[in-house]
Amino acid sequence: MNKFLLPLIIVAVLGLWVINGYNGLLKLSQSTDLQWAQVETVYQRRFDLIPNLVSSVEAVMRQEQTVFKDLADARSRYAGTASGSTDRQVAATGLYSALSRLLVVMENYPQLKSNETVARLMDELAGTENRISVERSRYNEVTTEYNTAIKTIPTNILAGFSGYKEKPLYKSDTGANIAPKVEIKN
Repeated sequence: MNKFLLPLIIVAVLGLWVINGYNGLLKLSQSTDLQWAQVETVYQRRFDLIPNLVSSVEAVMRQEQTVFKDLADARSRYAGTASGSTDRQVAATGLYSALSRLLVVMENYPQLKSNETVARLMDELAGTENRISVERSRYNEVTTEYNTAIKTIPTNILAGFSGYKEKPLYKSDTGANIAPKVEIKN
């Protein structure tokens, strides 16, 4: 009976090792895939967020510029170029109209502050880029753990039989050290 028990124990231990090793490699492989999906999620966030933020800032800046330009033009017409009661009345009406639009804007936006809007845009951009950086680092950590597992003895044997291959680490593109330009049109 001892003749059969020892081989059976060896086969059982070897079988458990194979199952455990395979499951461990599978979990590591899935972790790298999941982490890469997280990198793509923050890329998508960047893709969705930035154009909307830039458009919002541009709209606020345009609105402010239009209101203040109209106000300055009307004031200039009244103070400088209007010469006679009719011209001054038209200029005064233009000034009143510009002031009315300013009051409406002020009611909707009690504090017109393009610079704060731009600062919020920059904060969101910085936050998005930081999220991307963090997720890339996490991906590289998980991928390094997976790559190490498939290269070390004895799991490298199991990885070879199971078809597990090394996964690439995230590397910056050429020119990635150059900051992207965000243009806000006036």
